[in-house]
Amino acid sequence: MRSAFHPLPLLLLPLLAGACSLATAPEPGAAPPPVRRELRGVWVASVANIDWPSKPGLPAEQQRAELLELLDLAVSLNLNAVVLQVRPAADALYPSPHEPWSEYLTGAQGRPPEPLYDPLRFAVDEAHRRGLELHAWFNPFRARHPTATTPEDERHVSRTHPEWVKAYARYLWMDPGVDAAQEHSIRVMLDVVRRYDVDGVHIDDYFYPYPERDSAGRVIDFPDEPSWSAYVGAGGRLARADWRRANVDRFVQRLYREIKREKPWVKFGISPFGIWRPGHPPQITTSFDQYDMLYADARKWLREGWMDYFTPQLYWPIAQTAQSYPVLLRWWVDENRRGRHLWPGNFTSRTALGDPPFWPAEEVQGQVYVTRGQPGATGNIHFSARIFRMNPDSLVEMLRAGAYREPALIPASPWLGRDPPGRPVVSLVRDTAGLTVTMEPTRGVSPTWWVIRARRGAAWSTEIVPGWRRSHPLRAGEVEEVVVSGVDRNGNEGGAQRIEAR
Repeated sequence: MRSAFHPLPLLLLPLLAGACSLATAPEPGAAPPPVRRELRGVWVASVANIDWPSKPGLPAEQQRAELLELLDLAVSLNLNAVVLQVRPAADALYPSPHEPWSEYLTGAQGRPPEPLYDPLRFAVDEAHRRGLELHAWFNPFRARHPTATTPEDERHVSRTHPEWVKAYARYLWMDPGVDAAQEHSIRVMLDVVRRYDVDGVHIDDYFYPYPERDSAGRVIDFPDEPSWSAYVGAGGRLARADWRRANVDRFVQRLYREIKREKPWVKFGISPFGIWRPGHPPQITTSFDQYDMLYADARKWLREGWMDYFTPQLYWPIAQTAQSYPVLLRWWVDENRRGRHLWPGNFTSRTALGDPPFWPAEEVQGQVYVTRGQPGATGNIHFSARIFRMNPDSLVEMLRAGAYREPALIPASPWLGRDPPGRPVVSLVRDTAGLTVTMEPTRGVSPTWWVIRARRGAAWSTEIVPGWRRSHPLRAGEVEEVVVSGVDRNGNEGGAQRIEAR
């Protein structure tokens, strides 16, 4: 996916920013401005220790400290969601009854952390403490990654069910054409949905593996002859490529259905390769065809609404002709017939990693503004967390001062339920430290977030704080009135309570 980079014209950025800036406060006594609705997510990859933990086998205390650092960085950037990879290759970064501990966590597959703790429970609790959503990210069929160095544990699927697992070049891969292999992956994900208070289940772009080549440069076909022969022997009539796509379709559709059966409020998201097929839209050219190479009919899944959010990996710059970020974004929006959330994935790490030339930070900010200006797209997920720690080209400072200057609420998902919190009981306490607002829930569900708007003269400020909080100090400045409302975990905002600061 190498491509030439053409920097976004500097004159365009202010226009984009101005077109989508937060509303300036109206005159005193008028209604406060609405809070911005925008998903601001970041992937935290564990495979190959890309993001977390930084190295395998770190002491548990250091693992926790690194994760807290990432969560605090997300909060400082006004992000609101973290997508944490908990199953990189049929292994687990949590105590699983079905799969062994991951070597990327502990240094050897099957070895528990020392001292023992539950990283996923820790991540969920600490994310929610900070008002962040935590989505559990799974790789559905990969069973071993080339960066793995330790032997497979006796509980690994390659040992317990070798008939499901195929060696494919440098990988081990579960065959999506084996019903029992699909059942196993769904069982693993549903176990997490049942036992953890995750906000989402996320799968990436690996269904059938990306094509590998032999020493002569020929593409190696995926070795699924046994499952294909069984299908044909049972009277199956689909061509082999169509059968492979049907296997993935069946998996995606069933996973969505089963998650909703367990917990309707848990969002299901998919982040496929950013181009459905070459020539769609017509000006998009690429030699890679996920439809025929990964057997992923991502457009079908979006059209059918088999997910709650769709995150196509739009890893190309704005001004590129062959693969253009805004052109692809607009095409996916047009395909979103069920009105699901469209939150494109951004190659934010290209500001320092991968093949040069690297992108300037303004390209990333420009993509956020382009997304914000495209009706039907309501957020971004950045790959990946380590780039914010590296902070090339003052990326963090640019986003803090620009696109992410103000906080944002996760967009509402009314199809998952609509039961907002009641109007809260609100009071103001003034002491030598300043002004503090207190808020108590009333009827119905407890809020997942509080939205606190404060007016100083004609200007409003907005803060979003976790719903477990019962008080919050207000920012400096002479506050004249405060408006507080609660928001449920599906993003539905309840009635607001207004109080004057006397």
